[in-house]
Amino acid sequence: MSKFVIETPKIVAVPVSGSDALFPVRRIYCIGRNYAAHSVEMGGDPNRETPFFFQKNPDNLDASGEFPYPAHSTNVHHEIEMAVALKSGGSNIPLDQALEHVYGYAVSLDMTRRDLQDRAKKQGRPWEISKAFERSAPIGLIHPASETGYLSEGRIELKVNGEVRQEGDLNQMIWKVPEMISYLSEYFELAAGDVILSGTPSGVGAVKVGDRMEASVEGISSKVVTVI
Repeated sequence: MSKFVIETPKIVAVPVSGSDALFPVRRIYCIGRNYAAHSVEMGGDPNRETPFFFQKNPDNLDASGEFPYPAHSTNVHHEIEMAVALKSGGSNIPLDQALEHVYGYAVSLDMTRRDLQDRAKKQGRPWEISKAFERSAPIGLIHPASETGYLSEGRIELKVNGEVRQEGDLNQMIWKVPEMISYLSEYFELAAGDVILSGTPSGVGAVKVGDRMEASVEGISSKVVTVI
């Protein structure tokens, strides 16, 4: 007999490249404005400021290849990102040990209700309503770091209906992967199953029903997502 008073929620998991096993997700941390050009297009400072993070919910991750256009928004934007999946964690992780906690990497999207985000910014309110909605984080296969090595550079690109919308290089990140892990661990106790979305290059823009998004990061498999 179960000791729980309701049905146990399903564990959120992401497929792993070359394996039938799945990566279970605990938390999702997202860094804001981590590419200088994107920071400028969003009205921010392109210089190296103290990083800031927001969160999505674990079940926002979706590997189905479909993105349902959400209600209560008429301006939903694409933001391509590289996801970093952790196999371990801790508090106050030294910078030179941060990469030891990385399990692997995947291409992902941080879909954003931009109109609701803009409204929240003006009112000084949190962003969850614009960021943490259902299936707002499409994701591809996770590739183990033991096979890819540390992805510190390489092209990151998003096409919509075959047209390049976003492009950049991982080496353009203001805060690098080890720095994000170390910084986050000063404020949160990181753990196995945590996923970090590492920021988006410039070129974010709106999508509509029927659009076909193709997200790619050099060194790992791409992901095609259709807006439905």
